[in-house]
Amino acid sequence: MTDERPDYRHRRERHGLIGPFSGRQLVAVLAIVALAGVALVAATRPLGTVAGAGPVDPRPTAYLLASPTTGLAPGSLAPELSGTRADGTAWQLTDVTGAPVRLADLRGKGVWINFWASWCPPCQAETPIVRDTYDAYRDRGLEVIGISVQETNPADVGAYAARYGLDYTIAADLSADVFRLYRVYGLPTQVFIGPDGRIRSVISAPLTADQAAAQVEAILPPGAAGSPAPAASP
Repeated sequence: MTDERPDYRHRRERHGLIGPFSGRQLVAVLAIVALAGVALVAATRPLGTVAGAGPVDPRPTAYLLASPTTGLAPGSLAPELSGTRADGTAWQLTDVTGAPVRLADLRGKGVWINFWASWCPPCQAETPIVRDTYDAYRDRGLEVIGISVQETNPADVGAYAARYGLDYTIAADLSADVFRLYRVYGLPTQVFIGPDGRIRSVISAPLTADQAAAQVEAILPPGAAGSPAPAASP
């Protein structure tokens, strides 16, 4: 009798590339990890880019009070600082002591009208420049009229001027009569007037010391130009 036994064949146990995992399984796991990484980067990346934005200008800009509009044209006669309102009442700009301020009294001099406010940050930053430029050119025929707008009362404006040693004419345009007459829409705004009473330039922005000096040099009476640019004090 034949002893029939099943053939015995030794089969080697199959092993994965790493432990029990097969190559396909490893590829699938790596793909999932890669997709998760891409999703994480997309979720945390800021919208837009700052690359190539260029340097940031640290200088202050004008504080806008209204939409930009066409101002007074250079070459035109500067309006007198007085007039009549729509209701028929007359007005005259006065300084903080109550004295009238008239451009007619300053004919023959260079006049810098500076529209500003004590609460306006770019105006505050520009105040030392206006003060120092006036001190440097006052003996050469420069007059500065600082017209403050949207203030509570003239006393507050006068106190600000005294605190920072502003020796030029300071006026409070509480009713915004001059503000509207000169078509101002931002603070500070500069109006430079020549000795003939005509507007030389209008700048709706704060000025650096060099810019202020250049503008003043252009409006000084004949024979008074050529003074050095002043350095602004802190």
